[in-house]
Amino acid sequence: MPLPLFREPTPDKLCRNSFTRHFRRYFGSTRPMFLSASLLPVLVGSAWGWRAAGSFDPLVLVIALMVVALVHAGANVANDVADDRSGTDRLNEQRIHPFTGGSRFIQNGVMTAREMTSWAAVLFTAGIALGLVLLVLKGPWVLVFGVAGVGIGLAYSLPPVVLSARGMGEVAVAVGFGMLPIIGSFWLQAGFVTGVSVLVSLTASLWIMAVLVINEIPDIAADGSTGKRTLVVRLGSRTSSWLYMAVQLAAFLTLVLAALANAIGWAGLLLPLALLLLAAWTAYTVNKSRNSLRRGIVVTLVIHALGSFWLMALAFAAP
Repeated sequence: MPLPLFREPTPDKLCRNSFTRHFRRYFGSTRPMFLSASLLPVLVGSAWGWRAAGSFDPLVLVIALMVVALVHAGANVANDVADDRSGTDRLNEQRIHPFTGGSRFIQNGVMTAREMTSWAAVLFTAGIALGLVLLVLKGPWVLVFGVAGVGIGLAYSLPPVVLSARGMGEVAVAVGFGMLPIIGSFWLQAGFVTGVSVLVSLTASLWIMAVLVINEIPDIAADGSTGKRTLVVRLGSRTSSWLYMAVQLAAFLTLVLAALANAIGWAGLLLPLALLLLAAWTAYTVNKSRNSLRRGIVVTLVIHALGSFWLMALAFAAP
């Protein structure tokens, strides 16, 4: 029997009339276990911003984390609605829950598409409202970062853009969950942007791009049958494993550049090198079996999380 984390949501567990059930239903629909993909970059950028400026604003950090979490949650819910309307999630028999195939809240009758649409609007509205607080505190550049973040979150899934179906979703996620939150949170703390912040943001961008690439592999059949032509659909699973490895290698090389620029010490490459070797093993085994694919997805999430914490640590140990 699968662990609770890996069981799909069902109405009998989430649809009874009580505050606890309502909270679990609405919170669970946001796919909270994946919010670290946006929250960790904010922490990374804030750490490096503190390093550059020599000062730290905890209130700004807390608000930024809340804004990013709300926008990310709204994007997750909107993506579920879009993939249900296109039929992708309904046809996805090869999904590996909870990592691929959406939250399953609509398909399993836990929430309706209309409820999910309204909930996404509430989340985006709350995120924008809190973003206005940052705008008052830090100035008009907040608007630039905010519009870019919300725009990417919507354009990834919703027509007429639907970046995920045009082979551009992977790059959009890299920017929206790597460069944007890291450079934005760096600027919130420091008031300026440096080359180091860009390099670090590229590393995190590539790590999260690798997560999306491997997550898309089990969804190839469903995505392809409904016209959602992700980069992985276009390349196929075997070539996508090479793409996965290339992305992981590029992430490591950005840190080599940071070391060459004396932004980090050479010892700062030790853990990333170990993570690269782990990624190479994942790329080699990912197409061998369904269990290998599931394990590879988990390993890739671990690489992103450990790498993000390592980037934070490097900020405190920077030369």
